[in-house]
Amino acid sequence: MSRKTVARPAQLEGIGLHYGVNCKLTFLPAASREGIVFHRTDCKGAPRIRAHVTEVSGSDRHTRLGTGAEAVHTVEHVLAAVTGAEIDDLIIEMDGPEPPILDGSAAPFLDALIAAGLALLEGEPEFLTLSEPVRIIDGASVYEAYPAESLELDVTIEFPHPLIGKQSRRFSVTPATFASELSRARTFGFVSEVDALRAKGLIKGASLENAVVLGDADILSGALRWDDEFVRHKAMDCVGDLALAGARVKARIVAVKPSHRGTVTLVREMVKAAGKDKGGGRGMYTIEDIMKVLPHRYPFLLVDRILEIEENKRIVGLKNVTINEPFFQGHFPGHPIMPGVLIIEAMAQVGGMLLMGSVGDPESKVVYFMSLDNVKFRRPVKPGDQIIFELVIVQLRGSVCKMRGVGKVDGEVVAEADMAAMVRDR
Repeated sequence: MSRKTVARPAQLEGIGLHYGVNCKLTFLPAASREGIVFHRTDCKGAPRIRAHVTEVSGSDRHTRLGTGAEAVHTVEHVLAAVTGAEIDDLIIEMDGPEPPILDGSAAPFLDALIAAGLALLEGEPEFLTLSEPVRIIDGASVYEAYPAESLELDVTIEFPHPLIGKQSRRFSVTPATFASELSRARTFGFVSEVDALRAKGLIKGASLENAVVLGDADILSGALRWDDEFVRHKAMDCVGDLALAGARVKARIVAVKPSHRGTVTLVREMVKAAGKDKGGGRGMYTIEDIMKVLPHRYPFLLVDRILEIEENKRIVGLKNVTINEPFFQGHFPGHPIMPGVLIIEAMAQVGGMLLMGSVGDPESKVVYFMSLDNVKFRRPVKPGDQIIFELVIVQLRGSVCKMRGVGKVDGEVVAEADMAAMVRDR
C-alpha cells in the first residue's frame, strides 16, 4: 500500500456553523509523511496545526485544534471526508477559524477530494492497531475498542425525541461504504437548545439549509436522507475524530451515546495503548531506549517516552508527573506545582533526543543547550498531569540547532520556548 494525497488543489467556500464567519478552504497536495495539517492563512505567521490528538484544545459540541485566535474549530466533517478517502498527507488551507458547514455533512468535502483526484506517495501508510481491548467512560458516553483488521463502528444513540429514540447501526468503514452510507448524513439539533447554544456564542451560522432541525415532534428543515440519519451522522463524526490518531485506525469500536469529547478521549487511550505495543520500534522510544541516548539519570531524567520522531524535523515526547517526584517535597508543600524550570528542562531533554537521534555514535556525544528565548508559562502543572512536548527544528547549521518547543496538558498549552543547542564530543 502507498500513502495518498490529492493530485491537485480543490476549493470550497461558505459560512462556518458555530462562529458564522465565511471561510475559503483549499485542499492542497502534501509531501509524504507530512500528515494532515491545517494552515491558517488569515493569521499572523500563517500557523500550521497538525490534525492530531495532542493538538486538541476543546471538544464540547465540536472538535477544536490549537489555541487562541489561531485555533481551527469544528474540524470533524473535513477530517471524516479525509479519512473516508484514505488520504494520509494533506494541507488544508483556511482563511477563517472554521471550515464551511455547507450542507451539514461530509459529502461536499469528499466530493471535492474525489474531484481533485488522488496521488500516490512514497512510503507506506501508518496504522494504529490494538493488541488488547481499550474501554473508556466519559459522562454518558461509553466506548470499547477491540483489535480488528479494519475500521468497524458499532454505534448506538438515544434521544428523547419521537423521530430519534434509540438507534443502532454497524458500519464497516471503507471508501465505498463511507461515501454511500455515512458521508451524506447531516448534523442535527433541537429548537429547544438554540437559545442556550447561542448564549455560548455557538451556532451563529446554523440554518435550516445546513442542519436537520427538530421541533418538539417534527422536522423543520425538510425530509431526512435516511430514517436513521441521526445515528449515521454520529458515526460519521466518530470517523472524523478518529482521524486525530494520526494514522489509519484498525479496530472494532463499539460506541454508546458517542460525543466529540468521548471519542477524543478514546483516541488518546488508543494511541497510548498502541505506543506500548510498539515498544522501541520505529518512531517510538521507551525509557530504556532513552537512557541509552541521554546521560541524565534519576532524579534528573524528566522524559518518560518518545511518541513520534522525524529525523532532523520534529519530535513528540511525554512526561508523566506524579506526586512521587522528589521536587514536590520542597516546592509548594501542600499545593504541589511542578517548577517551571524543570518543565523547560524536560522539554530540552525531548529536544536532546531529537538531536541525538541524528548522530551516528550518540554514546560519544552530548547535547549542550546554548540559549532560551520567549519562554512562557501558561498554566500550572500538577501531579497526575501528563505533559506532551512537541519540538520542531527551525534552523539546523552544522552542529548548532534552533528549535521551537511547546508543552501541553490535555491539549492546553502549559509552556513554550525557543531553544538553541549544540552537539559536542563528550
